[in-house]
Amino acid sequence: MLNEFKSFIAKGNVMDLAVGVIIGGAFGLIVKSLTDDIIMPIVGAIFGGFDFSNFFVPLAEGVSATTLEAAREQGAVLAYGNFITVLINFLILAWIIFLMVKGVNSLRRKEEVVPDKPAPPPVEVALLTEIRDLLKK
Repeated sequence: MLNEFKSFIAKGNVMDLAVGVIIGGAFGLIVKSLTDDIIMPIVGAIFGGFDFSNFFVPLAEGVSATTLEAAREQGAVLAYGNFITVLINFLILAWIIFLMVKGVNSLRRKEEVVPDKPAPPPVEVALLTEIRDLLKK
């Protein structure tokens, strides 16, 4: 059983998947920073200083805070602004992955291009083929 496990782990697909998960996690942090630190402030400036991260609806009585973090300490809140931020995060990530897959597929198509018709044989080969055909007759 241990040998089977070693062979399973040693397969290239498992290692590729592990690398993909690690890189995906790091890439997710990059997209989160892009959304939180660059895109959301621009969107907030366009819409008059909106900060989506502090949009919430109190679900418990006694929640009077104006920031999401303070409101969560006072009771249950519906943090729809945070959801909007995460949704924008997802859409950016999905768009980037789409562009990456599209680029890779484009490269693969270029590699798989097959010439329409084979190149003509050299003159010597054509002459020898013609002589062979004449001798057959």
